[in-house]
Amino acid sequence: MATKPEKVSVIGAGLMGAEIALVYAMAGHPVMLTDTSDEALGKAKTRLADILSKGVTRGHFKEADTAGTLNRIRPTVKMADLADSDLVVEAVFEDEKVKAEIWGKLDKIVKKGAVFATNTSTIPISTLASYVGPERRPNFLGTHYFSPVSRMKLVEVIPAFDTSEAAIATAFRLAEGAGKVAIRVKDVAGFAVNRVLHAFLIEAVRLVEEEVVTAEELDTACRLGLGHPMGPFELMDAVTNSLTLQAQAIMQDSYGERFRPRPLLKQMVQAGRIGRKANAGWRVGPGTK
Repeated sequence: MATKPEKVSVIGAGLMGAEIALVYAMAGHPVMLTDTSDEALGKAKTRLADILSKGVTRGHFKEADTAGTLNRIRPTVKMADLADSDLVVEAVFEDEKVKAEIWGKLDKIVKKGAVFATNTSTIPISTLASYVGPERRPNFLGTHYFSPVSRMKLVEVIPAFDTSEAAIATAFRLAEGAGKVAIRVKDVAGFAVNRVLHAFLIEAVRLVEEEVVTAEELDTACRLGLGHPMGPFELMDAVTNSLTLQAQAIMQDSYGERFRPRPLLKQMVQAGRIGRKANAGWRVGPGTK
């Protein structure tokens, strides 16, 4: 007899959260997607419908795999609707206080035995696990997805101090069932991929500061010379320069000077040139290519 698909809930209907909901819905799971307003949820569903339509047209998805996907995603503003979840993924912005408040509420609402997963790129998983009760901590871990989640295959699975092997196995099984490749990473600042990535981004900004190349030229060089799908400045514009700066500041605090953010990046953020979200960045906005 076929196993009934687990119920997945995702907190946060932004760029990351909505697409995490999408990939689990595509894998056949009933998904609850929650945010603070019906407006945010409506925008997320519209965006997901567009992603599915374009994905089929461009050959990223098969039409048969996307059938019924949106109907499996139920939007809600009520945290109580998540009570019978088997997996809860929190994907709100990188603010420890906000995440702590959410996990404190979920701890009181969601059934015992559910796996709690935080999608953070910079905050230690063991720190976030401290905001749920001791009996929950064996089922608390990190699952770091990469944007765009609907197409990027990798998930870093990060155990906290008390995470059980059973919870890790469940996270691997569910991620891989949703078409992802999971790797296990130690709970350190920046985890694995971001430490490599930000060393690369810091050097990219330094090259532009020194007028060795332009941002556009280096993006072209990395796409054609390294096989990257997106250049470093296109990437920073996409994820926002403010988040890039925040991540580097956190890693500088942990690892020292090698992760010190470059002055030009700080200037960009202070000037409000945070990237695509503000229509002003390295490669977006008036006078850019």
